[in-house]
Amino acid sequence: MARPSEFDRDEAIASAIKVFARHGYEAASTSDLLDGMGIARQSLYGAFGDKRRLFLEALRRYAADSLTQMRDALAGGTAAEGIEAALLVGLGSSADVETGCLGVGSIVEFSRTDPDINAQNDAAGLAVIAAFAERVRDGMAAGEFDPGLDPEAAAGMLLALRSGLKVSARGGAGEAELREAARLALRGLRA
Repeated sequence: MARPSEFDRDEAIASAIKVFARHGYEAASTSDLLDGMGIARQSLYGAFGDKRRLFLEALRRYAADSLTQMRDALAGGTAAEGIEAALLVGLGSSADVETGCLGVGSIVEFSRTDPDINAQNDAAGLAVIAAFAERVRDGMAAGEFDPGLDPEAAAGMLLALRSGLKVSARGGAGEAELREAARLALRGLRA
């Protein structure tokens, strides 16, 4: 009979996300993960199988949490206000490297070499595009945005901007600089 886990799986995944955000996948050692997660080697392998499966679970959780944050931000105010909030929520910072974006980091680290990571990142990207496109349509219907916009193309641009904002935040850009970039993009959507 297997022994029950002696740790909180959700807390362990949250801690693993921080370790992978700080170091990336390759540079995160097993020791880094064990220390960061506060678990024993046997627990890591028993609960998650191996480092790769742990990373995939952490990436899945990170994407789901990030999407929830974005959807909550998108829901507020006018379409432009919601989009601005969604562009700026959860960007992370250079002062706390454990807040880096696991999705963007995995794209940079793996490019298109890992089918499982690609599938997760592609699904996350499509979900973000769908959420942005819905608010772009809302803005078009309200006369807030140019009625000739292609909502999916605009949403793709917003996803690219959000990814760039995350990299900029990690590189030291301040809140005012990030907000101005978001507002500049929104001016391009206006009617």
